[in-house]
Amino acid sequence: MIFNPTNIEEKLRLQQSKQIAQPDILKQVQAIFDAENVKEINIENELKSANSTTSNSFNIELLKSDQIFHIDSIKKTCIDYRLRFLDTKYFKNEFPQEAINKIKALEKEHNITLSGFKIMAPSKLFKLENPDDPLLFAPIGNDYYYLIHKWGNDLNPLRKWRMLPFKSYENLLVFALIVSFALTYLFNYNLPQDNNYTSYFFLLFLFMFKSIVGIVIYYAISQGKNVNSAIWNNKYSK
Repeated sequence: MIFNPTNIEEKLRLQQSKQIAQPDILKQVQAIFDAENVKEINIENELKSANSTTSNSFNIELLKSDQIFHIDSIKKTCIDYRLRFLDTKYFKNEFPQEAINKIKALEKEHNITLSGFKIMAPSKLFKLENPDDPLLFAPIGNDYYYLIHKWGNDLNPLRKWRMLPFKSYENLLVFALIVSFALTYLFNYNLPQDNNYTSYFFLLFLFMFKSIVGIVIYYAISQGKNVNSAIWNNKYSK
C-alpha cells in the first residue's frame, strides 16, 4: 500500500509530546488531584464546623427552583414525620462522596464557598449509624434553603401515621383519649348491666385514661422524649 493506515493514538501522543513533556504532565495532574483533595478537606471541615451562616451568595439564575424550600415547608415535614433539621455538625454519619461532589460542583458553578449546611433526617441519625433518608441543605437567605443532595433509603410509608400521635401535645391527648375509650369498650363486659352502667363505664374510662396518661408521662420523662413540634430544630430534646 502506498499509504499506511493512520494510528490515531500515535498521532495523539506525538502531538502531546510537542506541547508538554511527560514529567510536566504528571506534575500538572498531581497538582489537580492535590487541589481537589484540598477542596474536599475544606468541605468536610465546613460540614463538621459550628458555622451559623444563614445565607450564601448563590447566583439565583443558576439555581433549580424545585430544589429551593422555605423553612415553613421544612418545619411542617419534620413535624409530620418526626424528623430533625439541624446543623451538619450534629450529624454523626459519614457524608457520601456524591454529596461532597455536588457541593464542589455548586461552589465551582457559583464561584462561592458554601457554609451553614443543614441536615434533615430522623433523630437517631444524629447519634447512630442509620441510612434512612438524610437531606443536605445550604441556606440561601430569607428562610430559604437549597437542597444539595439526598441519600439513603426512603422513609417507611406508614411513618407519618405512626408519628401522628406525637405530632403535638393536642394529638397526644386525643390519642390517649381514643386508646382509653377503646380499652374501656373492650373491658366493659365485666360491668354490672343495671341503671348505673353509664356511671360505671365513665369511671372505668377515667381509670383507663389516667393509666394511659401515666404511662405516657413516665415514658416521656424516663426516655427524655418530646412531641414533634418541639424537637424538629432542637438539638437537645429527643
